[in-house]
Amino acid sequence: ALFRWGHIIAGITWIGLLYFFNWVNAPLQLVLSGDTKKAVNPELLPRALFWFRWGAAWTWLTGVLLLMLVFYHGGLATESGDFSPGALAMIAVTFLAVFVYDKLVGLAALKDMKTLFVVGLILVALLTFLFSYVGGFGYRSMNIHLGAAFGTAMAFNVWFRIWPAQQKIITCVKEGTPPDGDLVALAGTRSKHNTYMSIPLIWTMMNFHSEVPWASFPT
Repeated sequence: ALFRWGHIIAGITWIGLLYFFNWVNAPLQLVLSGDTKKAVNPELLPRALFWFRWGAAWTWLTGVLLLMLVFYHGGLATESGDFSPGALAMIAVTFLAVFVYDKLVGLAALKDMKTLFVVGLILVALLTFLFSYVGGFGYRSMNIHLGAAFGTAMAFNVWFRIWPAQQKIITCVKEGTPPDGDLVALAGTRSKHNTYMSIPLIWTMMNFHSEVPWASFPT
């Protein structure tokens, strides 16, 4: 129960600030003058980013603890209740897929968001298939592992892409020098990715509580 409450509260903090940065702060920054940015951003952004990155860390950590407790220790990960080599491989894929994502989004061919979306959709479909037929995961387990893969990629973006870039950007603003355009683009792009991924992430978290949607259909 403590892990669940911690997961929910941290998740609300993280995703709420994610939407603030993308839907409120990003448009606001476009209309602020240089002097206003110099006065406001060094005070506002470090505070918001503190809760943002630690919300991400605690959401991921409590999510992994719940996954271990409910699914691995509780025997709900696979239909058989056993950990086959395929199941162990797909658990590893869940947490290592972030490095494939990080390489893919750096490719010039995938800079266009629409192209990236199509490629991402194909990869998610493949991952879903592998969870079910290689890992032997049930419907609920497939959902929550898919969510764990999204959440891991999002937490990685926060700590290893967005936060380091924002530290340098805030320093430049304090000093009154223009920040590196590549850093601004990197932070903005990864933040957009997280906003898009948050929708399927939340869907998997809610849908994990349901049974197979077609199970109640008449045969």
